[in-house]
Amino acid sequence: MFYGEHEHTIDRKGRLIIPSRFREAMKEHFVEHLVVTRGLDKCLFLFPEDEWKAQENRFRSLSFTKQEARQFNRFYFSGAAELSFDKQGRILIPQYLKDYAGIKRDVTLVGVSNRIEVWDKEAWQKFYEQFKPSYEEIAEKLIDG
Repeated sequence: MFYGEHEHTIDRKGRLIIPSRFREAMKEHFVEHLVVTRGLDKCLFLFPEDEWKAQENRFRSLSFTKQEARQFNRFYFSGAAELSFDKQGRILIPQYLKDYAGIKRDVTLVGVSNRIEVWDKEAWQKFYEQFKPSYEEIAEKLIDG
């Protein structure tokens, strides 16, 4: 559903416009709200409602008797917030999530199939440059030939 990289800026009121390509994909799938939470690698994860429910079910099934499961679920779900779009396709990301991801103004939105990742622009560039040399090696390990 979500593919590509898009650079945007958070406006003075803290709003972020969702790229039109992503908004079109959401219209096609009848998505009216997104859920944002703390992602991995210091980015934010944005999920459509149905995908969020799938994630919630998956993580809810982790045993609460295991310390790591409790810790992960606390951190992941305590950061979650439901977001609505304004008429211009903008969302307002809570400040505590922007602080977590180190987001000030310039961001890169990355489509990762079932979710959108929101990165501080410099953090994305750093991650990309660090990961790029090992891309093929990792693909060989993960993908059956």
